[in-house]
Amino acid sequence: MAMPPNSVVPTTEHTTTTTTTSSKPMEVPVKPHHDARSPSFLRLGLYPITLKFEDVVYKVKIEGKGTCCGGEVSMKEKTILNGVTGKVSPGELLAMLGPSGSGKTTLLTALGGRLKGKLSGKITYNSRPFCGSMKRRTGFVTQDDVLYAHLTVTETLLFTAMLRLPNSISQDEKVEHVEQVIAELGLTRCKNSMIGGPLFRGISGGEKKRVSIGQEMLINPSLLLLDEPTSGLDSTTAQRILTTIKRLASGGRTVVTTIHQPSSRLYHMFDKLVLLSEGSPIYYGPASTALEYFSSVGYGTSITVNPADLLLDLANGIAPDVMQEHEQGETTEKDQKLVRQKLHTAYETNISTRLKADLCGLDVSNHINQAKEVATRNHVSSEQWCTSWCHQFHVLLLRGVRERRFEPFNRLRIFQVISVAILGGLLWWHTPTSHIEDRVAMIFFFSVFWGFYPLYNAVFTFPQERRMLIKERSSGMYRLSSYFLARTIGDLPLELALPTAFTFILYWMGGLKADPATFVLSLLVVLYNVLVAQSLGLAIGAILMDVKQATTLASVTTLVFLIAGGYYVKQIPPFIVWLKYLSYSYYCYKLLLGVQYNENDLYECSKGVHCHVVDFPAVKSVGLTNLTVDLLIMAMMLVGYRLVAYMALQKVQ
Repeated sequence: MAMPPNSVVPTTEHTTTTTTTSSKPMEVPVKPHHDARSPSFLRLGLYPITLKFEDVVYKVKIEGKGTCCGGEVSMKEKTILNGVTGKVSPGELLAMLGPSGSGKTTLLTALGGRLKGKLSGKITYNSRPFCGSMKRRTGFVTQDDVLYAHLTVTETLLFTAMLRLPNSISQDEKVEHVEQVIAELGLTRCKNSMIGGPLFRGISGGEKKRVSIGQEMLINPSLLLLDEPTSGLDSTTAQRILTTIKRLASGGRTVVTTIHQPSSRLYHMFDKLVLLSEGSPIYYGPASTALEYFSSVGYGTSITVNPADLLLDLANGIAPDVMQEHEQGETTEKDQKLVRQKLHTAYETNISTRLKADLCGLDVSNHINQAKEVATRNHVSSEQWCTSWCHQFHVLLLRGVRERRFEPFNRLRIFQVISVAILGGLLWWHTPTSHIEDRVAMIFFFSVFWGFYPLYNAVFTFPQERRMLIKERSSGMYRLSSYFLARTIGDLPLELALPTAFTFILYWMGGLKADPATFVLSLLVVLYNVLVAQSLGLAIGAILMDVKQATTLASVTTLVFLIAGGYYVKQIPPFIVWLKYLSYSYYCYKLLLGVQYNENDLYECSKGVHCHVVDFPAVKSVGLTNLTVDLLIMAMMLVGYRLVAYMALQKVQ
């Protein structure tokens, strides 16, 4: 039986267990666990929410068959949801049941305010539309557990708490709240274990699911939405997960979950049920009376079955009395369509009219008054963000550093760069000043290698974090600008340390001008080039958000920049000469030459004959003048590419 809406989450007894883990990552210090009735917990008082959705219709456009000659493609509309109606009150657990493709996840996404596209109908929260403050009171657990593999359970939840809980709550209280959630969800045993990923083993699937639920529980949500929380789990683990969800609902929360094929034990834990068939509802009401309802409309069964199995058969258009025929492959699609039509007609006759009348007469004033009292008592802010920009930036930067501290790819990159630098230094070992061709080639190698290597690394940055970015941005965890700067700045230490080490090795081994000032200027030009190349890589990755497509485009771009860089082709045809002005490698090459040489420098062009360096073809093609303009152009590229990347991320959904 549901508890009153204004009740708080019941406390549970917590047993002390010994934490064991195979790896000992950097641990976040936590305080000993306190009782859930502590003041910091009560400061997050519940905001009772009554969720109503009426005649929800969602359609998408799909491509049809086009004409073979004109190349025109006809667009057709497909109905995903067709007139779904229902209501969930605080303390209730509503389950959405239906076959794959029936629209469960789409409806859940719509209820969470995350659905983009042509949505009609009415969805209200205490008779009000979805807004930013409601987003902060809504927890949304996706079907896939999108978590950072190299963070521990405690670190994952603590960083989430630091981002999602307001600044009015102290750091110690946030740590304490994380410990409470860990104990509430039974994660104490694995709290110092890494999440794990495809390349190494971490916590179990059920524990990952509980961590995902815990991330949403940190904000003490009044509305909790879960997309197939038991998918891929064994029956015992699924039972534990749903028991936890049921307990959360009994604390006064409004809980909605989709579920594919629950066992009979899980089914009887639901308070209400929505049964969908091809996007249309065929049942809404108490889960305990579903079989009785279908029996009353002529689809009962005399044998004992799992209620969920029978309901899924009906949603697929398979009547109980023809199950045996279906198993023998004798039922036709026409028969299934007829069953669905009858069930939909029965729903319209027996449920829909009564349900809509009930929703129209629903008085939620008590809930609104309770919500206002709770909001006033807890100083609930109507601002869009509950934390400052600087706080978000600091937390995201710290999280990024901790997540990437174990990446083996970093060690591989260090080996690659150092080995190439040493090999290059041996090949250009103390090149004499008279060997102008080799020295200019070495300078061009600097500009090419550190124009392309950072670009390819930066291309992976945003596509790899696309799912995490969508998840966290949908929850309103942080501003995009704070994420963008934290993510790009967090990579700078390694991005700048590697070219610095490379330049130290190759510059002195190669025998370039042995002058400290010249070396420092050359290093600064190389680092400048790295930042510009990284900016272009970020832009390409953010625009395409697909690793394969981004690397393909990066390959074509680097090839063009290589050819037009001013070293291989000296006389580019006038109609395509503009390409070299798009190549940052061209400007880097020119700046490095300007640092090493001036217009009065000479070299031995033949025995006993000296020529001006500026007349050497590879130098003459780019020149040694207007270096300040080149610096400004590269600055425009650096800023422009990053602005393009930022604007592209704003469109990521």
